[in-house]
Amino acid sequence: MRRYHVTTFGCQMNAHDSERIKGMLEDLGLGEAPTRDDADVVVFNTCTIREKPDTKLAAYLGEAAARKRDDPDRVIAVGGCYAEAQRERIFELYPQVDVAFGPGSIAHLADWLGAGGVGVARGRFGLDDRDFAAELPHHRERSFQAWVQVSMGCNSVCSYCIVPSVRGREQSRRPGEIVAEVTRLAAEGVREITLLGQNVNSWGRELAPGIDTEFGELLRACDAVDGIERIRFTSPHPKDFREPVIAAMAECGAVCEQVHLPLQSGSTRILKAMRRTYGRDRYLELVARLRDAIPDLAIGTDIIVGFPGETEEDFNATLEVVEEVGYDSAFTFVYSPRAGTEAATMPDQVPHELKIERVERLVELTQRIARERNAGRVGRVEEVLVEGPSRTEPSLLRGRTRRNTTVNFAGDARPGELVTVLVESATSTTLRGTQHALVAA
Repeated sequence: MRRYHVTTFGCQMNAHDSERIKGMLEDLGLGEAPTRDDADVVVFNTCTIREKPDTKLAAYLGEAAARKRDDPDRVIAVGGCYAEAQRERIFELYPQVDVAFGPGSIAHLADWLGAGGVGVARGRFGLDDRDFAAELPHHRERSFQAWVQVSMGCNSVCSYCIVPSVRGREQSRRPGEIVAEVTRLAAEGVREITLLGQNVNSWGRELAPGIDTEFGELLRACDAVDGIERIRFTSPHPKDFREPVIAAMAECGAVCEQVHLPLQSGSTRILKAMRRTYGRDRYLELVARLRDAIPDLAIGTDIIVGFPGETEEDFNATLEVVEEVGYDSAFTFVYSPRAGTEAATMPDQVPHELKIERVERLVELTQRIARERNAGRVGRVEEVLVEGPSRTEPSLLRGRTRRNTTVNFAGDARPGELVTVLVESATSTTLRGTQHALVAA
């Protein structure tokens, strides 16, 4: 049997796309290889949001080229956002690549590879096509959890972001198609779904006037599907958290008490330069409304450090917002210029050394706050969806709370079960405890 290996970079949307890529390759009769070295078909599903994934991809492609010289029948495919961004140059940059495909053209990959991954005709394929991948075969990491793509592309014009260029303008799936997929997943034993979109909570707006709907209605429709115990969604934009969405989050039993709310900067001046369409005060007002509606809400965020023109005063404003909100988790990034974005050509680029110094201070603060927030869960009983054995202590089980915090615990349960756990200790990233009682089989 010929075998494949998929290496995934970047966001949850790429993780969803890779599941579909794996499913299609298995439908062609290929088996999954444990490593790239063992694979006949090597696929890189790429990201181009920041510079680091680009650098890693170059290294991986160099390794793949060396293996291909020893085995010319080995197939190398590059997909995702980097392939789209470099569509005019990718075969020039990497002549060892056989197939390139954009993030919206995954459905055509099997045709380009040929049955079993043979008969590949080298060329630039399908980078202009955009199709939802929901109907494709899939290979999920866990049988009880699933990604559900509700939209693709983005209509925002954030000055630092290349996503609209590589994934196109926003396009929403019809609500009936989404609910039908969620219903099928529930019938297959899926208990937790995550709704995915580049700007997930603006879903449905461009379906008008034919369909008059919004994201809050979609949350309610998914909540009504029997068998779905947990609903998450990512990644939302603060500008689209309107009252119907907040009300649905508060009232739907399956919607988890957790939200990822990107801040990017605590400085209104920098937010304006980023074209984020909200300022510090509006963001904090939204946080207050969310916590009023959902008192036990866990909030995560994204923060960019060292955006062009960021002064010490601007950075201190970010630290102040982080302290005031009290995030349960935070992804912190050093600003990385992306060719083709407005921010890449802005004056007053911040020196790299200063970015590093600032991000270290920010990480120290976010970890302290997360540690304090998690310490506040000690002594509580949390509902946990079991995912498998602990990665660090195989004698323990691992799962996640409704607030999306990892828990390592002593107990006796199978992956996919919902159990309750008494929390006994905490770090900035995890809780630890003992199984308390079974919630559901």
